[in-house]
Amino acid sequence: MDYTREIDRLKLKKEITCDELGWLLSLSEEQSEYLYKTAREVCDEHNGKTINITAEIDYTNYCRYNCLYCGVRAGHVGLTRYRMTNEKILNTVKNAYDMGIRSFILQGGVSPMDKDRDICELIKKLRTAYPDCSVTLSIGEKNQESYQAYYDAGAEGFLLYHMSANRDHYGQLHPPVLVFEHRVKCLFELLDIGYNVGSGIMIGAPTQTVECLYDDLSFINELCPKSIDIVPFIPHDSTPFAFEECCDFNQALKMLAIIRIIHPKLVLPVTIPLATMDERGYEKGIHAGANAIVLNFTPIEIRKRFQLFDEKYGVEDDGKEVFEDIKNRVKNIGYETVFE
Repeated sequence: MDYTREIDRLKLKKEITCDELGWLLSLSEEQSEYLYKTAREVCDEHNGKTINITAEIDYTNYCRYNCLYCGVRAGHVGLTRYRMTNEKILNTVKNAYDMGIRSFILQGGVSPMDKDRDICELIKKLRTAYPDCSVTLSIGEKNQESYQAYYDAGAEGFLLYHMSANRDHYGQLHPPVLVFEHRVKCLFELLDIGYNVGSGIMIGAPTQTVECLYDDLSFINELCPKSIDIVPFIPHDSTPFAFEECCDFNQALKMLAIIRIIHPKLVLPVTIPLATMDERGYEKGIHAGANAIVLNFTPIEIRKRFQLFDEKYGVEDDGKEVFEDIKNRVKNIGYETVFE
C-alpha cells in the first residue's frame, strides 16, 4: 500500500476505516513525516500559523473517584490534599492575565467539598474581575442542573474527557460507579446547554486496541466537540497501572495528525502530558497538527500534588519563565502565539 497515496486520500475524503487506521499507526518514523506534513498543511490552511495559549489552574486535588490511571484518585492515601482559596485562584489568574493570557481552564477532581454555589461564586468573581477572559471548567461528571448553573454564572467552556469511546475499554480504566453511558450523556448535555465542549482520548492506555481508537474517531464524529485533547498514558507510581507500559510518543503524534486531517478546524492542543514525553514535545506536536498549547499556571508549591500522570515539564518552573520559553520556541518554528 502506498502510504503517501493513502494519506492524500484521507485528506480528500476525511474518512478512515479501522484497518486503515491500524495501517497508518504502523508507519515508520520516516513514513510518518508525510503524515505530519499533511496534518500541518491542513491546520495552517484552516487556522493560520498561530498557536493559542491557554492557562491551566489545578485548583483542587480532592476527588471522590478511583480511576485506575489517575494520580489524584481517592485511593492515593499518601497524597496531601488541597483546595486553593478563591483569592489565591484570582491572584493566579492575574499573574497569567498580566502576561497576556485570556483563556483559563479551572481543573479539579470531582470534589465532595465543592458545592455548586461555591463554584458559581468563583466563576462570577473571575468574570467580574476579567470580563474579557474565557473560563473553561474541567471538574468531571455533574448533573444537568449543575452544568446549567455554571453556564449561567459565566463559564463558557467545559472539558470532560471521554478517555475511551469503547465501552469495555472504558470500564477497564474506571471504577464501576463511572458508567460509559453516563459520561456520554454528560457530554451531550453540555452541548445542549451551549458550552464550548472539549473532550479527550487517552492514547496507549492498558488493553487499548486499534479498534478502541477507531471507536474514538467515530465518537468524535458523533459528538462534534470544539476541542480534543490527546492524552498519552504515562503510568503514575501511586496507581494500579504503575507498572504498565508508557504510551509510545510517536503513536500519540500519529493520532493527533490523523484527527487533524479529518477535522481541520478542531482545536487540538499540545497537552502537558504530551509535552512531557519529549524535550521537543511542543514543537513536534505543532508540526503534527496542533494549534494550541496548554500551560500549567498552578502555584509551584502545590503543583506536584496535582499530577494525573507522572508529568515532568514545568512542574518546578516559574510560570512566567515557562511562558517566555514557549513563546520563543513557537516563534523559532515560524508560528505566532495568540491569546483568545
